[in-house]
Amino acid sequence: MQRITISLEDELADALDTFLNARGYQSRSEGIRDLVREAMTRPSEVGARHSHCVANLSYIYNHRVRALASKLADFQHAHHDLIASTTLMHLDHDNSLESVMLKGRTKAVLAFSHRVGAERGVRSNLVNLIGVKPHDQHHEPHDHEHHGHDHLSPVN
Repeated sequence: MQRITISLEDELADALDTFLNARGYQSRSEGIRDLVREAMTRPSEVGARHSHCVANLSYIYNHRVRALASKLADFQHAHHDLIASTTLMHLDHDNSLESVMLKGRTKAVLAFSHRVGAERGVRSNLVNLIGVKPHDQHHEPHDHEHHGHDHLSPVN
């Protein structure tokens, strides 16, 4: 572990303490570590540093917009290689929240996310990406052959 020192204006330091205390942090260090980790998982940062990712894309859409639900389903089927799972929650008579778990090349995941967000009737399109390294390695011996797909291990 490395120790770093930063200087903050009094007002910013007070705001940071208030922010961290409200979230239950016991120390500035742990809170700042989490803030740095969060900043590094922003889509632009993950895309710049990692060729592959896992992601959660969440969005609200109005299912009364003509053919939107069907269009979204067709788009997901066309990109089935990226999609690990989907969850749908009906919010009211018009709106639904869909959460799509994705995995694959970061550029493809981001393109998928942007395309969904661009559809008329989709709003609150949020994507959370985590960089991963694909490989076909095992840390422990297994009784079975394991070929045909990659494992995805998180990277920092």
